[in-house]
Amino acid sequence: MNYSFDFTPVLAAWPMLLEGILGTLRMSSLSMVFGLTLGIVFMMMRMSRQPVLRTIAIGYIELIRNTPILVQVFFVFFGMPAIGLRLSGEQAAILAMTLNCGAYAAEIVRGGVQSIRPGQIEAGRALGLHTADIYRFIVFRPAIRAVYPALCSQFILMMLNSSLVSSVSAEELTYFAQTLDSQTFRSFEIYLTLGVIYLVLSQFFSAALSMIGRVYFSYPTK
Repeated sequence: MNYSFDFTPVLAAWPMLLEGILGTLRMSSLSMVFGLTLGIVFMMMRMSRQPVLRTIAIGYIELIRNTPILVQVFFVFFGMPAIGLRLSGEQAAILAMTLNCGAYAAEIVRGGVQSIRPGQIEAGRALGLHTADIYRFIVFRPAIRAVYPALCSQFILMMLNSSLVSSVSAEELTYFAQTLDSQTFRSFEIYLTLGVIYLVLSQFFSAALSMIGRVYFSYPTK
């Protein structure tokens, strides 16, 4: 093998890679926040007694969960201009990842809500709590606590899947790595570094989110 390893171009391009990391974190974080909000809305529709709302929620959830996220990104970026909605690469990426996250978050949160015993809600009513306080303290917070690890895993998975949005020129980490590769032709060094960066980000956020969970959800369960 005559290949000469040279990481100098990668090290010299650290400002570009840093910009890519920030882009990845920005898109992943916004998509997770919007997706969780959307997921709670569709979770409530999914559990509604109204057949129309329940059917819409089931249709959305099944459609998103049973199609590849790359196809969803392509549909938003390439397909939606046909109906007059043109988005930039980053806007399309955030919208597609939000829709994807919302479907998974709806099912994750629904599992947490269904784990709350009816007796707990009845006890809250007996204590004279308002409906908003019942849902805030008795339903949603314990439900989020129950599914918090799954939501953390969903965030990390979304951060890793954000590499797919480079295909629509969304400026995140993989996009800049591909740009650097086209300039230097150091594919081995670039994509090895890219993999290490994603691994470090995953491990960092896994530890950080776990620590946040221990602090925020440190109250007793019984």
